[in-house]
Amino acid sequence: MATPKKGRNASAQSKPGRSLALILIAIAALTGGMFASGHTKPRLGIDLAGGTSITLRAVPEAGNEAAINKTNMDTAVSIMERRVNGLGVSESEVQTQGRENIIVNIPKGTNSEQARKQVGTTAKLYFRPVIATEIAGGQGTASPSPSPTGSPTDKPSGKATDKPEATDKGSASPSASPTTQGRAVTDALKADATPSASASDKGDKASPSPSGSGGTAEGDANALQAKYAKLDCTDEKTRSSVGDGVKASDPTLACGKNAQGQWQKYILGPAEVDGTDVDKAQAVLNTQTGAGWTVTMDFTDAGAKKFADITGKLAQNQSPQNQFAIVLDGDVVSDPYVRQALTGGNAEISGNFNQQSAQDLSNMLSYGALPLTFKVDSMTTVTAALGGDQLQAGLIAGAIGLALVVIYLLAYYRGLSFIAILSLLVSAALTYTLMSLLGPAIGFALNLPAVCGAIVAIGITADSFIVYFERVRDEIREGRSLRPAVERAWPRARRTILVSDFVSFLAAAVLFIVTVGKVQGFAFTLGLTTLLDVVVVFLFTKPLLTLMARRPFFANGHKWSGLDPKSLGAQPPLRRTRRPSAPVETKEA
Repeated sequence: MATPKKGRNASAQSKPGRSLALILIAIAALTGGMFASGHTKPRLGIDLAGGTSITLRAVPEAGNEAAINKTNMDTAVSIMERRVNGLGVSESEVQTQGRENIIVNIPKGTNSEQARKQVGTTAKLYFRPVIATEIAGGQGTASPSPSPTGSPTDKPSGKATDKPEATDKGSASPSASPTTQGRAVTDALKADATPSASASDKGDKASPSPSGSGGTAEGDANALQAKYAKLDCTDEKTRSSVGDGVKASDPTLACGKNAQGQWQKYILGPAEVDGTDVDKAQAVLNTQTGAGWTVTMDFTDAGAKKFADITGKLAQNQSPQNQFAIVLDGDVVSDPYVRQALTGGNAEISGNFNQQSAQDLSNMLSYGALPLTFKVDSMTTVTAALGGDQLQAGLIAGAIGLALVVIYLLAYYRGLSFIAILSLLVSAALTYTLMSLLGPAIGFALNLPAVCGAIVAIGITADSFIVYFERVRDEIREGRSLRPAVERAWPRARRTILVSDFVSFLAAAVLFIVTVGKVQGFAFTLGLTTLLDVVVVFLFTKPLLTLMARRPFFANGHKWSGLDPKSLGAQPPLRRTRRPSAPVETKEA
């Protein structure tokens, strides 16, 4: 039974080139993928690349100060993280500070500008019916339809339309019979419900209805129209204060940009649907109907009923009161019109979208419902100068540590240090290429703690080589020649290396799970390099030592090989001794 086992081991030992070829092919493939993707350097975190740090302060609604609590703050942090990560921004940090502040750190890089805008846009998301709208300069009411005089059943095709349209996902828009026009905006405001009238074509204020009930409702409506007439959405300070302190159940004013980049001002009715009613939203390229990029929305059960009710009422009105505005922090991010009640629990917004604008809108719809309103207390730009100095100091420390390890290997292991240094270079190549590719793949970014993790990994990798080399040297001390010593030492060294790396990886995994922010970068890098240590030892160090054991320089125990039997104090080869035979009993005995 021992002969087949030896045969299998001999076969495995005779082909170490396979393992070496495998790892070299993997390095070549990763390097080729790195250059082909154009990501030849790891992405850097905010401490190394610079970026923006935003401090947000929670502001409760009137009479609801108890809303600022740990549960709502943690929910807000979670939503902000998903909102920023939904834009593909890596290494962002969102964490609470004190009782009512949230700190958001956004590194410089892809989509960081959009992330800054959306993090600053932190109020609740509402769907409000449009009562009146016009260009901010007062050039007249903006047309919500691509062809105001065309058939209501016309679908956008070819070029995107100027105004988004909301339809049932995957369905056509049937014609709807418009109601009688001419009701005043004042009547719509006094109704405290979905409006059923339109503003005049030039955006002029309509006169109150003679049959109106008057009183406080009429006074409030007139006051709102007066503010609307004076509203200048081109002024940033004015825009930032629009809608402050307005309840969801009250009409409000709002500003937003149209497809031509012009500011529009709006009178909006009470919120009929809020962001928590949106279950999922995503940007989709619709090639079947030629609508281009669209945004699909799926509602919760309660949200589906609300949305069906509001769209059913809006579909009976004429422009612009057949539109609903998607409002985030007082800013109208989209104002699609409807032609029918959308009762399927989902909807599709099509119009003048490109990929970026569609993704931005879907991201706002998905992660726009915060439990609190936030105000930006401060927004500062973080330079990479300090992080660059620390990185330089860290790299110098790492280089000194690596140099000391190499000197130790040369002095103690001599020729074996050649194998150890090559193994360290292979490990470094794998680590660098993987970090470069993981940046665009999963959003990994290299920060200072991650650099520390990579430096610590040098010691872990060197420890694995030392364990194996010492096992081989122990076998030589017992009188064995190098080739059998390499193979006999491997099973025991392998077990020790695996146990050590498992403990290191487990510690990195626990640290990654229980920590947040930059410490996760340290844990991730430590875990990655620990896994790579196992790969390098199994597929490079062990096969390379097997090949070197066949060379006379190592096999004959040259004094500079690090495997000289005399310098190791090797014992003479063990000899078998015959056991004394047991005495044979004679018949006489």
